[in-house]
Amino acid sequence: MTLLCLKAASLLSTKPFYLHFPVPEHQLNPFFSSFKPKKPYSASASRSQIRMSSSSTPPRTIEHIVLFKVKENTDPTQINTMIHSLNRLISLDSVLHLTAGALYRTKSSPIPFTHMLHSRYSSKENLSAYALHPTHVQVVKESVLPICDDIMAVDWVTGDLNGGDSLVPPSGSAIRLTFLKLKEGLGDEVKDEILGVIQGIKDTFGGIDHISCGENFSPARAKGYSIASLAVFRGLSELEAVDSEKELANLEKAKVRDYLESVMVLDYVVSSSSV
Repeated sequence: MTLLCLKAASLLSTKPFYLHFPVPEHQLNPFFSSFKPKKPYSASASRSQIRMSSSSTPPRTIEHIVLFKVKENTDPTQINTMIHSLNRLISLDSVLHLTAGALYRTKSSPIPFTHMLHSRYSSKENLSAYALHPTHVQVVKESVLPICDDIMAVDWVTGDLNGGDSLVPPSGSAIRLTFLKLKEGLGDEVKDEILGVIQGIKDTFGGIDHISCGENFSPARAKGYSIASLAVFRGLSELEAVDSEKELANLEKAKVRDYLESVMVLDYVVSSSSV
């Protein structure tokens, strides 16, 4: 709901649900506890095997977003270590794209998140392989959990990407993330209507490279937010230009406002060190 929520903070509110850290080692995986692959991770799997997809079906991409709330007064060196360690996970075979860093701006959120990770995969199995990879587990245990008060993760399947150029947002791209918590009792028809509105935003506003949206399939980790979208702009100037079109944005927002309990809107800029 990428651009429908420019004034969401004043319209909507919710009581946040917090995860508590630290946790016992056998439960330390808020990122990967919900993933249960049919086979254990094997370091011998080749990049071509992991990324192979069927040519008989339309290409689908798995979006994975993790939001972090770093503890106040954390040593900047520890924060830099976390960001650097997360960005190094791009080297894992199952990862198509990964960027991590500080949020540029929070426009609406009941939880003051400070950092985010965005990564993409060719299948849910590859996301699971990433989550259970020993290197990822080590980064979470040693660099993330010790300095974070709260973590939220959202995953969805999208078919809105058109291969290489859209798959990896270039350095300097601005990303707007929007997460929607729907009112109880709404059916699939309403969800489809909301997703349809989101998908149409690219034709309404200029400067958007692509939009990805879908229904979250990891509800245990998403604090009740069930619809997610990610809009990639060529740069901050294009994102700011869209924000300036308040009347048009309000018209789009009005189409789904009655369905929403809470909205999160966050902005991020892809840095050269993370691509």
